[in-house]
Amino acid sequence: MQLNIVFKTIGLLLMIFSLTQLPPILVDLIYAEQQYAVFLIALLLTLGSGLLLWLKFKNTKEKFRIREGILVVVSFWFVLSLFATIPFLLSDALQMSFSDAFFESMSGLTTTGATVIVGLDELPKAILYYRQQLQWLGGMGIIVLALAILPMLGVSGVELYHAESSGISKDRLTPKLAQTAKVLWLIYIGFTIACALGYYLAGMNVFDAVGHSFATVAIGGFSTHDASIGYFDSVAVESVAVVFMFLAGINFSLHFFVWRSNHINHYYHDSEFRAYVVFLSLLIVVISLYLINTGQYQSPFEALRYSIFQSVSMATTTGFASANFSAWAFMLPVLLIFSSFVGACAGSTGGGIKVVRILLMFKLAAKEIKKFIHPNAQINIKLNKRSVAENTLVSVWGFFSLYIIAFVFIMVALMLSGLDQVSSFSATAASINNLGPGLGKVAANYSSISDSAKWILSFSMLLGRLEILTLMALLHRAFWRF
Repeated sequence: MQLNIVFKTIGLLLMIFSLTQLPPILVDLIYAEQQYAVFLIALLLTLGSGLLLWLKFKNTKEKFRIREGILVVVSFWFVLSLFATIPFLLSDALQMSFSDAFFESMSGLTTTGATVIVGLDELPKAILYYRQQLQWLGGMGIIVLALAILPMLGVSGVELYHAESSGISKDRLTPKLAQTAKVLWLIYIGFTIACALGYYLAGMNVFDAVGHSFATVAIGGFSTHDASIGYFDSVAVESVAVVFMFLAGINFSLHFFVWRSNHINHYYHDSEFRAYVVFLSLLIVVISLYLINTGQYQSPFEALRYSIFQSVSMATTTGFASANFSAWAFMLPVLLIFSSFVGACAGSTGGGIKVVRILLMFKLAAKEIKKFIHPNAQINIKLNKRSVAENTLVSVWGFFSLYIIAFVFIMVALMLSGLDQVSSFSATAASINNLGPGLGKVAANYSSISDSAKWILSFSMLLGRLEILTLMALLHRAFWRF
């Protein structure tokens, strides 16, 4: 294991991350709420720590291997969350414990959207902006952003890219990795600007429009108000949110191919996209019919309005709320939580198992049924009209097995910490799927759970963000054999 290159890279990434403390300082100067010192201290501590690491190992010439890439990605998400707690700990407006601050920063950077903060409407604007910015940075992955910069600093990042993008997705969009990172971030920034403009035209003020665009495109779910999107009680605002949650849940590689060819057909020809649309449509229909039949709302229009928003929000693992869905009748709250298990598309900013994995598992199940009926038949599983390699199918089932095992262990650990069964199940689903809202004690926020439960869920968020395999590889003893 070449730890020198690991420490050098973490130092460089910390120095890059320290610069993200500048926008909150600017926001505080605009609103004059005397919070700038908090972010200035955070900037200096993060920059200083990164600089010390880099100076110690700057002459390192080793090349990255996959093991170093995995170690950098996992350790950096932890270290980044650690340094991201500084503004939360120093702000007099919050008075947070270290466990709460770490939970909040991990939730932001992993785009989970679970919060322990109550009274968001009264917080300083700089703190609110900082929370939203954490999700925006975590959405595309600060590692991917750094890939556009690291080559200029003499660090090769191929292994970082593969460790960060561990899900099933398209390969590099362009021949050069740094160029790929830039293309992804240009699309990401373009969506963010368009979303912010849409929110502003729908009636939000500039601050709320920018903040919510960060959380929407990142599929994060943090809001500047306790009532989330429901605070605005606006069909126009909800419509903008639905459009951009849907777009952010699509593979960003697919967005690139559509943009490059200037033709929308790439969407229609993609098997995962079609399954994504069908899944969302069926979920909306089921939720709408139940809400209409149970008379939850006064008119069918209201039932359709809230069903569309909550279905897209939960299925894409955004976690925004326009209504108290946990109080809906029958199995609707549980159904919405289960929709987050499917999640968004691979290569998107969403969480969950991912649509393409679920699609492949269905195809594999259908293949086994056909093989049972026709034992000698040669049946290929195809995706986008191409046969799927056997090792890919094994990888999908391996991921699913690890997912189930991790889910059970985390849920049991939460129950041992004192949470009831419903709260434990939904909190595990909300964290490992990077969803945010749950049921029971965690329906509104996570402030009432124990510190031990918060640390368990923080681990679960990181596990979900890195799609399990990356973190599990680090925990395997074979990884550390020199």
